[in-house]
Amino acid sequence: MAVTTDNSKTTDKKATTDTDKSSAAGADALDKQNTSAKIEDLEQYKSDATGQALRSNQGVKISDDKNSLRAGARGPTLLEDFLLREKITHFDHERIPERIVHARGVAAHGYFESYANHAKLSKAGFLSEKGKQTPVFVRFSTVQGPRGSADTVRDVRGFAIKFYTDEGNFDLVGNNIPVFFIQDAIKFPDFVHSVKPEPHNEVPTGGSAHDTFWDFVSLQSEASHAVIWAMSDRAIPKSLRTVQGFGVHTFRLINDEGASKFVKFIWTPKQGVLSLVWDEAQKLAGKDPDFHRRDLGNAIEQGNYPEWEFGVQIVDEKDEHNFDFDILDPTKIIPEELVPITPLGKLVLNRNPDNFFAETEQVAFCPGHIVPGIDFSNDPLLQGRLFSYTDTQLSRLGGPNFHEIPINKPVCPFHNNQRDAIHRTTINKGQASYEPNSIDGGWPKETPPAAKDGGFESYYERIDAHKIRERSASFSDHFSQPRLFYNSLSDHEKTHVVNAYSFELGKVQRKFIRERVVNEILSNIDLDLAGKVAANLGITPPTKQTVAVPDSKLKASPALSQQNLLPDDVKGKKIAILAFAGISDEQLQATQSFAEKHAISVMLLGENSAPIKSRNQTLIEVDGSIKGEPSVAFDAVIVLDGDDISQQVLKNGAAIHFLYESYKHLKAIVLNGDAATLLNDLPLKEDAGLVSGDAFSALESKLLTALKAHRTWDREALAESIPA
Repeated sequence: MAVTTDNSKTTDKKATTDTDKSSAAGADALDKQNTSAKIEDLEQYKSDATGQALRSNQGVKISDDKNSLRAGARGPTLLEDFLLREKITHFDHERIPERIVHARGVAAHGYFESYANHAKLSKAGFLSEKGKQTPVFVRFSTVQGPRGSADTVRDVRGFAIKFYTDEGNFDLVGNNIPVFFIQDAIKFPDFVHSVKPEPHNEVPTGGSAHDTFWDFVSLQSEASHAVIWAMSDRAIPKSLRTVQGFGVHTFRLINDEGASKFVKFIWTPKQGVLSLVWDEAQKLAGKDPDFHRRDLGNAIEQGNYPEWEFGVQIVDEKDEHNFDFDILDPTKIIPEELVPITPLGKLVLNRNPDNFFAETEQVAFCPGHIVPGIDFSNDPLLQGRLFSYTDTQLSRLGGPNFHEIPINKPVCPFHNNQRDAIHRTTINKGQASYEPNSIDGGWPKETPPAAKDGGFESYYERIDAHKIRERSASFSDHFSQPRLFYNSLSDHEKTHVVNAYSFELGKVQRKFIRERVVNEILSNIDLDLAGKVAANLGITPPTKQTVAVPDSKLKASPALSQQNLLPDDVKGKKIAILAFAGISDEQLQATQSFAEKHAISVMLLGENSAPIKSRNQTLIEVDGSIKGEPSVAFDAVIVLDGDDISQQVLKNGAAIHFLYESYKHLKAIVLNGDAATLLNDLPLKEDAGLVSGDAFSALESKLLTALKAHRTWDREALAESIPA
């Protein structure tokens, strides 16, 4: 009974998959109607076995794929069985090394559309024309855990975009928080070693609540800013559709006149920036470890295409040193109150991959993949990433030809004199594989730089310095911005930060590490924060800072609080209706109409998976059972009017738990008609998010308001007592 609306405004074409001939997964989904230059390019590599004979990799038809060749029915298997050897050998080599970080990911195809001609800012072709659409492939990921870990663990999320532009591929490899844990790439192996499972027992999987991580970050105070973001609600997103994206580093944009400006890249979701509550995140990790990838895939398949606005913060070169922080420091943000975001375009994800391995697993992102109009800054972490990403793809994907894997190939032609190596698929014609040459007419030839469609040239920057291993003094303030972030949060967000530090440090076995974090890190961010965490850990609260923290121009930045980043609509929300025999036909129809009107997905959950009879004796198919679909997978729950509905609920432990858990997680609850009497039987109190009434139509506006608010935060203290 999933109710959704396809509101795509793209120039989508008819799907190439003919569902009458193919039973390929998702072939009849709405997203398969969408295409792009990259999707069309990938079609030549796709294989559909419908109606085809089973053959070996050498094209030989196979008559028996169930039995090995043996010497007699009970005899030994013969080495000459080439079909067995081919099948087993391929199976034995099916896996490639997983990413060291960002191993667990999910991806989708889509497009970027420019709002205008931004040539005065950048000569990049994909920004050069209003309405111009550029195919993209976007991969979201967790950082710490392996491929088999859970989606909803507390962690930073990767947000990587591959733009298939007319001028070549541009990879913007970012995260869902705007800062990183270290300032210099030489510390990256140390950071990753510390946050990964501990080497003596390979525990914990997918989390940072352990000694080695907190030992490192407590000794490396530059990590303080990223850590407090990771301890905030940002690290347990409600959905990948509700995360912000940040380029983290400062980049350059070069315009058609060759002038440069520094920029920070930011993606802001139309769906709002929303998070889980901690208990909900933990339960989802066990009940549905694939929650985020399932949510993203289902939303796209149903036509609820997630959308982000792409913007930049622009800093003129003359203003580079006008801040009380260094814009090249990857542990710092530029507050929006100082430099507003300039919108450039929108990103829409509108098609799921056809094959996870071929696309999501084999896609190779590298920050060094840029196009004319974009260039790097001297950010020392970015400089190291330019080497590291290419190096890791060589190992992970088997050699220097990973650009020939279909998902990584640009949509524009590419020709050069690189030859051979493992997994080479291009058959190059001609005798000359060097430049310059006269044998092949000098081709391929260089393209001079130009304002439009020219060859790439690095920004003309004068550098005059001594070689030195030294950190800039402008990178030395490690606490002003963590303090700004904490002061910008709402009260409930601050409480969640306190709880996160308390939980994580409570898992640290060494007391001196816990004390160091509280006394030498948190005390310099906020003494009240340090005191509350100390109290939860049984540590004497600090009374003073250990370092002098410079005063910031800003005391708070409202743009940093998720409370100020809520969505304008409820599109894509998911509601459960607990359905029992005798359910009101009229109220059910009203609920369905409401859901369809607002592009909300609805699931009708019965006591089991069997159909139920309504009050009018209509047989109604349910979408699942109350036991099989946990409350943590929904944004709201509705109990509709029905015959003896309250008593049916009270006799069903799973239904009671569903309501308790939804209440505990501060979600919207509607008790319609006779279901309102449950307020007298269950320890639930009516509030802005728990509404009751005789007619569902009279409750619609209150439900809509509660869904837009995401949670009923005023309920949080009371909900602590709920046994769910």
